[in-house]
Amino acid sequence: MNTIEAALYYFNQAANHLELSAPVRKLLLTPKRELKVQIAIPLDNGEVATFIGFRIQHDDARGPMKGGLRYHPEVDADEVTTLAQLMTWKTAVVDLPYGGAKGGIGVDPKSLSRNELERITRGFIDAIHDTIGPDRDIPAPDMGTNAQVMAWAVNQYEKYHGFSPAVITGKPLELHGSQGREEATGRGVMIITKATFAALHRPLSGAKVALQGFGNVGYFAAAFLHEAGAKILGVTDVTGGVWNPLGLDVPALKKWAAEKGSVAGFPGSTPLTNDELLRSDVDLLIPAALGGVLTEEIARDVRAKVIIEAANAPTLAVADEVLNKKGIVVVPDILANAGGVTVSYFEWVQNLQQFRWDLAKIRGELDRIMTAGFDEVWRVSRERKVSLRTAAYIIGIGRVARATQLAGY
Repeated sequence: MNTIEAALYYFNQAANHLELSAPVRKLLLTPKRELKVQIAIPLDNGEVATFIGFRIQHDDARGPMKGGLRYHPEVDADEVTTLAQLMTWKTAVVDLPYGGAKGGIGVDPKSLSRNELERITRGFIDAIHDTIGPDRDIPAPDMGTNAQVMAWAVNQYEKYHGFSPAVITGKPLELHGSQGREEATGRGVMIITKATFAALHRPLSGAKVALQGFGNVGYFAAAFLHEAGAKILGVTDVTGGVWNPLGLDVPALKKWAAEKGSVAGFPGSTPLTNDELLRSDVDLLIPAALGGVLTEEIARDVRAKVIIEAANAPTLAVADEVLNKKGIVVVPDILANAGGVTVSYFEWVQNLQQFRWDLAKIRGELDRIMTAGFDEVWRVSRERKVSLRTAAYIIGIGRVARATQLAGY
């Protein structure tokens, strides 16, 4: 079962609990609008290259649509449609006034020069600018994109529509971005972890943690958990991994990885593979890299007591069933990594108000929203005797369904 099939499986599990009719299910799953555009740009060598871009606008029953732009060779309509649906449920789980969208271009950004990357971004905005906007659809960074790409995107949009910083989030601070945006997803993971351990009556201080992925999300999650007293025993990235049973020095590991390009070889540690990390004997496992890493085979060997899904769709559906039967608590991605879209919401609000919040306010509001989201998922899970994942989907889909029905379709 791939990510697309898994998303439908989880949707139907929740829809069964909600007793949604077949017509309502079809209505909720069908995107509001699907865009497929051609982007032709001159390359630095003088040749013309053509790329295909997508923007899937899934649902706006609860507010303007929100979702990232990813640049990756495997971007296609099916993947983007599934991710747009998940954004609808994710924003609803933490009760943000948004619907879901997603977009992307089928390209390897590492194969492009900086000038080519700028051209393809501006070309994409040229093709979709009349279908996005601060009160319609608000893109943000995703895999293969960053604040610089968002800066080009908002600049190109404003050539058509005038000053409109709220049309894009994840922008540089100098172009009306928000404090705390870079750390947002990782900090949200820490907040959810603290809430989970408190609900389980387990101490977070001294807890043993294994973390897959040491990019933006993985690093900040590790750093904040380290500050909270947890012991980060193992970390892996795309080129290797490290293990120290006494705990890794996270700030020093970050500095090492920045200098060497990998965590591998960090002094005072032993080498570690991804499979070894996922099967390690720890209190908490955080997949914060790729999707689909927790397979049925690996799930049978997982020894962690708690899994916090910082990555998108890291657990295959069949593996999820195995983990549930083993009594392992899994906090799903649509809740665990919602810190990013939550601070994107704060950026949007600041842009609309033209009033900047300080970091303390952003962190405080993020803590409030993420904690409230967890508490509601935990409550529904216990009341209905379902997994946290099913509870999260019940809440998210239920809110969208009610908004749709109250508005009269």
